[in-house]
Amino acid sequence: MNEKHDENTICPWCQTEIVWDEEIGPERHCPHCENELSNYRTVQLDAELDDEEPEEDDEEELEDDESWTENGRDLSDLRPYNRDQLALEETMARILDEQLEAPECPTCREFMMEAGTQIVTQEQFQPRTPEALGQPIVSTPFQLQLYVCPSCFHAQSRLSVKDQERLVRLLTEASDLQD
Repeated sequence: MNEKHDENTICPWCQTEIVWDEEIGPERHCPHCENELSNYRTVQLDAELDDEEPEEDDEEELEDDESWTENGRDLSDLRPYNRDQLALEETMARILDEQLEAPECPTCREFMMEAGTQIVTQEQFQPRTPEALGQPIVSTPFQLQLYVCPSCFHAQSRLSVKDQERLVRLLTEASDLQD
């Protein structure tokens, strides 16, 4: 008999509903945030405080904790990742604050960092001329702003502000000529 599977999953990380294809099967990673969907890990904490003496199991746990610190390990071993992560996020925030625009990544929805400007010359570009305009939509040289996502490393280009204004003027003038 065919067993009906739940075709919708909610990502525990970004809370996005994920619809999967029956032929391919369930996703292993969220297509939105790229986090692992299977083996979602949780930590359970015992919130009860007892004034009783530790039981036998508790004594074994204490011995495990002691062996952890005897081997030169303690919680400070976990700190570098947190410090690095905080430093990374602080640097990204400072970079994004300097930018005029911070487009959202179409892949993971993080804000993208402006990486630089590409100048496109006549040798690098073959323009298309629509009949409605009678001239190319963009003419060389023009500039593209390159943005890079710090999370998924997706890159995207956007027409520079100056060339955006030139395009709007061109489209407006073409509209005025038809009226």
